[in-house]
Amino acid sequence: MAHVHGNPGPGGWGTILMYKDNKKEMSGGNPQTTNNIMEITAVIEGLKALKFECEVEVYSDSAYVVNAFNNHWIDGWRKNNWKNSSKDPVKNRELWEELYDLTKKHKVTFIKVKGHSDNEYNNRCDELARNAIKNI
Repeated sequence: MAHVHGNPGPGGWGTILMYKDNKKEMSGGNPQTTNNIMEITAVIEGLKALKFECEVEVYSDSAYVVNAFNNHWIDGWRKNNWKNSSKDPVKNRELWEELYDLTKKHKVTFIKVKGHSDNEYNNRCDELARNAIKNI
């Protein structure tokens, strides 16, 4: 989950790793960023924290991140030398490449959740992201 004041502007991300009864919360921020950068970063940081190859379900309210994988946009971007369907360079290519590499290290399933709803973990990630902005 990400939150940005202005776009671009100060932004934060939050992620929660859960396995059985274990839960680890992580967050971070940047004084000048975009919502998309923070959304991608939240997933990257969560996957980077895994100590060994895992089957992972990533729940995100970011249609941009989820659709990039579930609708195979990222495969098209890679095939077309990181150009989108409009033939423009894909923004945040370095982050997308890092995330793509992490999805090859782990077996990752992306699941879209509704933002700002009754999903307690999504709401907690939003709170983590907002607090990260305060700590910049």
